[in-house]
Amino acid sequence: MSMDFTTGKELYQLCEENGLPISAVMLGREIELGSVSEQSVRERLDRSLQIMEASVHEPLGQPRRSLSGLIGGEAWKVYRTAAQSGVPYAEKESAVLCGEALTRAIAYSMAVLEVNAAMGLIVAAPTAGSSGVLPGAVLSLAEIYGWSEEKQMDGLLNAGAIGYLLMRNATVAGAEAGCQAEVGAASAMTASAVVELMGGTPEMCFQAASLAVSNLLGLVCDPIAGLVEVPCQSRNAIGVANAFTCAQLALSGITHPVPFDEMVEAMYRVGRSLPWELRESAKGGNAGTPTGCRLAFGKCAGGCANS
Repeated sequence: MSMDFTTGKELYQLCEENGLPISAVMLGREIELGSVSEQSVRERLDRSLQIMEASVHEPLGQPRRSLSGLIGGEAWKVYRTAAQSGVPYAEKESAVLCGEALTRAIAYSMAVLEVNAAMGLIVAAPTAGSSGVLPGAVLSLAEIYGWSEEKQMDGLLNAGAIGYLLMRNATVAGAEAGCQAEVGAASAMTASAVVELMGGTPEMCFQAASLAVSNLLGLVCDPIAGLVEVPCQSRNAIGVANAFTCAQLALSGITHPVPFDEMVEAMYRVGRSLPWELRESAKGGNAGTPTGCRLAFGKCAGGCANS
């Protein structure tokens, strides 16, 4: 039986008919369409994991500013807070509101953006601007739960399946459909992966992904100075938080009334209807504010709406 699929409905049917999780179906698809061995697929996944691990940890040991100077060191500040999760409240330097897992995931997601902004090596998951969400979640949970590398690879395979569906049936480009297509897509991929890694069913995975897309529907792409730094870094943190929330909802049996395939279609329609200023033009939203224009190297190319 072919493991190829083009919609969420087809992927779900393959899972049900074969009694397989999404990751296993995606692995079968990679082997089948790529005419490669499972070992070859896992070697590529292992390489991706190595790059992800480096990108979440390097800025924590050696914080460095981006080439523009807009970001740098934020990940370490959040991570330091996560490290205090077991310290009595009265002795904490700052409050730990989100718990160790989410706080660590937020720190890791922001670290990846620091690596990217400093011209370091990352894994676009699915894009450079949304590259921190998936590794932030998977690697933080792997450390907390002691997951093997093989299990982490399953998380990447699951996320890859959702990402493939988003790219095939919509887009993951901020210039085409706003940040909802970048961080929103990454959040949906991550929510689904977390559900499977935590023992959820394929149905729960799709519920989590659908909820994640719905929650960030309409999110604009408005990078200051056109750089993948602000607000991209903090939106990766939001993407992780949204993924954790939606995964928890799905694992608790909460469903979204709109099927995943319909949410993908809706996201694309909404994105295409966004004004061009809000699709990576660096002229709207954060980028179009007087301060955003001032930070764009002292001027705003072509003029700013609010200048």
